[in-house]
Amino acid sequence: MPIGTTITEFIIQEQRRMKNVTGNFTALINDVVIACKSISSAVRYGSLVGVLGTADTENIQGETQKKLDVISNNLFIRRTEWGGQVAGLASEEMNNVYQLPLQYPRGKYLLVFDPLDGSSNSDVNGAVGTIFSILRRPDDSSGEPTEEDFLQPGTRQVCGGYALYGPSTMMVLTTGHGVNGFTLDQRIGEFILTNPDMRIPEDSHDFSINASYMRFWDPPVRRYIDECLAGREGPRRKDFNMRWAGAMIADIHRVLCQGGVFMYPIDRKLRAKNQEGKLRLLYEANPMSFIVEQAGGLSTTGTQRIMELEPTGLHQRCSVIMGSKSEVERIISYHLEAQ
Repeated sequence: MPIGTTITEFIIQEQRRMKNVTGNFTALINDVVIACKSISSAVRYGSLVGVLGTADTENIQGETQKKLDVISNNLFIRRTEWGGQVAGLASEEMNNVYQLPLQYPRGKYLLVFDPLDGSSNSDVNGAVGTIFSILRRPDDSSGEPTEEDFLQPGTRQVCGGYALYGPSTMMVLTTGHGVNGFTLDQRIGEFILTNPDMRIPEDSHDFSINASYMRFWDPPVRRYIDECLAGREGPRRKDFNMRWAGAMIADIHRVLCQGGVFMYPIDRKLRAKNQEGKLRLLYEANPMSFIVEQAGGLSTTGTQRIMELEPTGLHQRCSVIMGSKSEVERIISYHLEAQ
């Protein structure tokens, strides 16, 4: 569709080309869009309206929540629970599946989300965002949704997307037919198509990783980063740039626009905590993998395609390596050699 198309027009066209999708899908996306506009407003006004700082609470992972974590979670629930499109919600900030109030009708979709990825950046006016994924409720499921209903591999996602709250607010979406980016025009309150058919360059000279954990990395990851750091004098024969925004959503957006590889791999420190990785499979890794793969990139744990992982819990974590195809293929080959 042409640049300048509104996101509502775009989704209606997507609905017409997708099988077994009705107007409920368009209505759900519209509710998600309104939720992201509301969160964008809360982020934009920050300390002016007293929403920065910690909330003196912890999520299920034992992480201290920011006020904006709680506010964003509540906004997302409020905007998406009422319309009759979803059967249930699951959030990184909630211990269990969120059961809809009895007065609201139940739909056929399940919505999972990270309401404010990178929330630690909010206190320093850094980039943050919302990540979401839409699944179909299993046909054989009845009654109120259970945790098992949500435990679907990423290959079964109907839609994956994120909203990035930066200098401008952008929403990036895929329904399995490529990736498109929309920018919020504050003058009219609409997301407008500005980045159609986004593609990740196959080759790149950028990498994003938290280098402070270098001493804990597995040999394949250390090998790859050492080669990048060696630059023109090393085996890669080119210089690389390291980027790290402190928010997955910001680093992946850069990869989507300019190429590169984003890495939050499993390491010795995480294994010592009996964790399979740092990032959450359902709320972060799966929707971002869907977007990256639809944009021509690859997404892996190092040894396995992320979207083929079988979830075992709502808050399951995994190793994440995704981005430009040639770079991710190289990292995978290093892991296979190490095995």
